[in-house]
Amino acid sequence: MAEPTPDDPLLAYRGRFPILGRTNYLISNSLGAVPEGVEEALRAYFRTWADRGVRAWEESWWEMASAVGDLVAPLIGAGPGEVVFQPSVTIAHAVLFSCFDYRGGRPKVVTDAMHFPSVKYLIDQQCGLGAEVVDVPSEDGIAVDSGRVAGEIDDRTAFVNVSHVLFKSSFIHDVNAIAERARGVGAVSIVDGYQAVGAIPVDVKALGVDAYIGGCLKWLCGGPGAAFLWVRPGLREVLAPRLTGWMAHPKPFAFEPTLERRADAWRFLHGTPNIPALHAARPGLEIIREAGIGAIREKSIRQTGQLIALAGERGYRCNVPRDPDRRGGTVALDVPNGLAVSRALKAREILCDYRPGAGIRLSPHFYTRDEELEEAVGAISEILESGSWRTFAGTSGAVT
Repeated sequence: MAEPTPDDPLLAYRGRFPILGRTNYLISNSLGAVPEGVEEALRAYFRTWADRGVRAWEESWWEMASAVGDLVAPLIGAGPGEVVFQPSVTIAHAVLFSCFDYRGGRPKVVTDAMHFPSVKYLIDQQCGLGAEVVDVPSEDGIAVDSGRVAGEIDDRTAFVNVSHVLFKSSFIHDVNAIAERARGVGAVSIVDGYQAVGAIPVDVKALGVDAYIGGCLKWLCGGPGAAFLWVRPGLREVLAPRLTGWMAHPKPFAFEPTLERRADAWRFLHGTPNIPALHAARPGLEIIREAGIGAIREKSIRQTGQLIALAGERGYRCNVPRDPDRRGGTVALDVPNGLAVSRALKAREILCDYRPGAGIRLSPHFYTRDEELEEAVGAISEILESGSWRTFAGTSGAVT
């Protein structure tokens, strides 16, 4: 276990993550390291189910979608009761998209070509319902002109949907400018913060957005099945999701045949929540809140800058913004045979991933030691120079 130093007090948390004792974990942009507290949280879930049976719903489970949401709320500048959990970020988007009718005077949907494909597929499916999708391109495969996105929003626009931080390049959108333009013409701004929350400070009210979506899988170290949704009070009472269910009803156990909608954040719930995932999400959220997002961001800026410098010394291209104010928590190194190199790194217990058009993504987090960055970039050099990457050429599995 790395001991905290005056220069890096966040290393005090390193011992709470078992995998860090045997791997160089640089893949928190994809799946955050599991905190040791998750095992006990899941055991507690089992014990409750085993001991209390169906009574668990009334005693604790029924409220968990919003109770755990209250742990997220301070991390995004939201208030108590304003955040509810969803089974995935894609489903959270689908719930919001189901609120819109494109057959009236607002058929337009604005997004950008660098958005995460799962959500982009969903956006494109809106065309079958009458939507006109505008895709703002990237000129360099790294950044998207936020001003150009804002410029596409007009009084025919139903909603604009972008990622706060792009998944390939870690570019941070100027969400304020996009949200301000949307607000000015009566369009709804929906922001995907999956690559943002836990890596950079987020304040949904200061950003001026109408809806913000994120998840615990990545930087929040909470595992899969635990996404979350915030909708601005004042707007949430107006939106009426077609993708809905009994948990959105104010009297679900009356089993009434006609839907009546709650006026609060539960309005965007639908079916039974993922209770084990909510248990697993708690320990990571508590650690992130304890460590402090300001300190996490300060370290991230320093370590991503260190990665860029290490790559530059070896002549590797980095497909990320150089401006730290526009760079999230990931650095993508574009090296020859990048996919095979990433597999070779994993074989050495240096965990990372590869994305076409970006490169090998390295994502230090608050528990990362500076020496691990040097180890990773040094290993890339050795793998390329020795040709050992050839052992892994053509060996990619279903998950990269």
